[in-house]
Amino acid sequence: MKHLLISMLVSSAALLTGCVMSPSQPQVDVSAYKAHMPHSILILPPINNSPDVKATYSYWSTATVPVAEAGYYVFPLSVVDTMFKENGVTNGADAQSISPQKLREIFGADAALYLQVNEYGTKYQVLQSVSTVAVKAQLIDLHTGETLWTGSKRLEQSSNEGSNNGLLGAMVSALVTQIASSLKDYAYPLAQNTSLQLFTPNNQRVGQGLLYGPRAPKYQHDGQTQ
Repeated sequence: MKHLLISMLVSSAALLTGCVMSPSQPQVDVSAYKAHMPHSILILPPINNSPDVKATYSYWSTATVPVAEAGYYVFPLSVVDTMFKENGVTNGADAQSISPQKLREIFGADAALYLQVNEYGTKYQVLQSVSTVAVKAQLIDLHTGETLWTGSKRLEQSSNEGSNNGLLGAMVSALVTQIASSLKDYAYPLAQNTSLQLFTPNNQRVGQGLLYGPRAPKYQHDGQTQ
């Protein structure tokens, strides 16, 4: 009986331990990405699913630098925007509905980055103002239409972070932020950070972030062989 009780306790402990332990991060398959490694990337205007009308251009402008610094040629957004508008394409949904083959024919890019902004802006919540940015991204090979990479990132920041002003101070701070947000885009710095975290290559967790592109000094040094 004693041995049976010990055995049951050991089994229960193992079961509880198994519940607490998190599974190891699954390996991301980047074989298609490496097989069709793009030299140039066309960043398409985002589809804006948020209620903030500023989201499209505000977020779109933050994607260029981290993608370029990852080692890719990025088409200037002003040129891309003008090209679309001259052809009657005035929003992200219309731009992203164009076939990959047609985009390649027009711009000559190797791949296109498709963006969706699902949350963007600053909201007043009585004791705090909260800025939120949530984005999904997909890198598509324009030669084949194949998906090379997908990623998503959501960041949130409160006006009370690091504040010790008490209840009244929190209410005043939130109100000031809410009023000022009508004049200034408080979500924009958060959008910059979102893009930085979403697109910057990550050596420790390949597939989280873009792979280093052909223009990067660390090209093909991402922890996996070709």
